[in-house]
Amino acid sequence: MRAVIQRVKKAKVIIRGEQVGAIDEGLLVLLGVSSEDTQDDCRYMADKILNLRIFEDDSGKMNRSVKDMGGEILVVSQFTLYGDCRKGRRPSFVSAASPDKATELYEKVIEILRKSGLKISTGVFGEMMEVHLINNGPVTLLLDSKKQF
Repeated sequence: MRAVIQRVKKAKVIIRGEQVGAIDEGLLVLLGVSSEDTQDDCRYMADKILNLRIFEDDSGKMNRSVKDMGGEILVVSQFTLYGDCRKGRRPSFVSAASPDKATELYEKVIEILRKSGLKISTGVFGEMMEVHLINNGPVTLLLDSKKQF
């Protein structure tokens, strides 16, 4: 499982002109699921998202997590995180999970995140979405549950 984590002041998802999810200060999470992912990857990713210390404390150091600061999280499915661009000019998505498996594990991550008590918003799995954000920092990090990077 892979995620692009962006610290944001605001973020929202729009589908066909309608806003379907929005947050104020917190994290925008673009989440991709691979064909090899399991429930363990869901737990790992949710824990990392909730506890990654990328918000500043009173000294200006990144010592606070989204959980510590009571922030919000917007999770958007992003199968293209498994696009392999090493050969040719067209990405290959053979490592991405099938839609059924990806939906199940994407929803599992969201379920775990919601147990934190934080406001969790989402896009809509499998839809074409416009993602609007105001990146705070900017701070953008990559996570991989298999620790490939």
